[in-house]
Amino acid sequence: MTLWLSAGIIFTLLAIALILFKWGNLQCVGVTPVKTFTFIAILFTSGLDVGLIMFPLTEFAGYADIKASPEYAFANPLAIEFGFWGFLIWGFYFLTCFYFCVIEPKVKFFEITWVKLVNNVIIIGTCAFTAYLLLSNLPWYLPEVGDGSSIIPTFYLLVFAAICFAVYSSTSLKYVRFLSISTTWLFIALIAYMWCAAFLFGDSAMSSFANKFALLGDYFTHINEFVLPLNDYHEFYLFWWFAWSIMIGQFTSRFVGGLKTYQVLAAMLVFPSIPIAIWFSVLYHYHEAGIPTAGIKNFAMVFVGIVFVINSLDSLIRLYTDNLNLTVKRLGLRNYMLFNIISLSLLTLLFKLEFLQIQWVGALVIGLFFSCAAYIGYGKFKTVCQIDSSPKDNKIDYSKIETAS
Repeated sequence: MTLWLSAGIIFTLLAIALILFKWGNLQCVGVTPVKTFTFIAILFTSGLDVGLIMFPLTEFAGYADIKASPEYAFANPLAIEFGFWGFLIWGFYFLTCFYFCVIEPKVKFFEITWVKLVNNVIIIGTCAFTAYLLLSNLPWYLPEVGDGSSIIPTFYLLVFAAICFAVYSSTSLKYVRFLSISTTWLFIALIAYMWCAAFLFGDSAMSSFANKFALLGDYFTHINEFVLPLNDYHEFYLFWWFAWSIMIGQFTSRFVGGLKTYQVLAAMLVFPSIPIAIWFSVLYHYHEAGIPTAGIKNFAMVFVGIVFVINSLDSLIRLYTDNLNLTVKRLGLRNYMLFNIISLSLLTLLFKLEFLQIQWVGALVIGLFFSCAAYIGYGKFKTVCQIDSSPKDNKIDYSKIETAS
């Protein structure tokens, strides 16, 4: 699996370099273009899930224990955490976003029956894994509700409610866009609240935050260390990012609103990484200073985490239901809701029972990457070489964007 993952990463980086070389100044326009801020909000909230909120406080100590894990010795725990979530790995999303925006309309690889089937199995499976992550982390973040370790019926109800809300939100793109922008501002509000609680109303000096933020320099100094898997846990993260990559690229590509290729890459690498870096720096200070998060802070993080889950799920549900023509228009609202709620709930339980693993999904995505490259090389090479623009039918008309559904 490590060799397969490494091959997928190297292929991805080489593909990005080729895209920049050949199409670096090409204007990218999706089928439903939106303004840049909306595009970034959709990308950020669709491309991340509850793990961003809930994982860091559970992981810093492990990254600091270099006796147990000497492979982490080259950087501090904050830089390690950021390396698992920020900057370079967003290139996975850029590759698939550009492909679906510019190349796929000419190649139509994902319209092949078996490819469409595999792709949608990947999307549905990753949706369920996202819900499972929320379920598995709730005991740690809401110990007041249970015993701090067991998953109780209340947690199942919370996840079920999140799935129901996401399915309903997916019924219209206007809900998806509204929720994406709202989630972005909600996350910013959470960062501000946690920062103020520690540095304005708490006992922490503001210089302490600046010192923590500066530790992120370790990531950029040792960025090469994060390219290939450091250990099994890093492998898990990288497979996780691959699992998300095709569906996030497919979904976000429709919203690109006229940015040039290099600007899309810069937007994807930089803009999501800024709030991630600030958030992780705040959490790392809480960890290092031993500031408790019990009570309102935990509830705030769980609330934002649940909103992230809903936002991720509604985007992906919308994607696979469109792909499979299982739309509200075809099924009716009641059948649409029942089908998706039951399917995702059952698959979430399969992850809970460890019948499914996200690494398998990521490995399958890498297989699709290689298959697509082979398909282009064998029968579509000349077609791809002649691409000099986004599809001609894709037009930027902001007057229609706000009312589209």
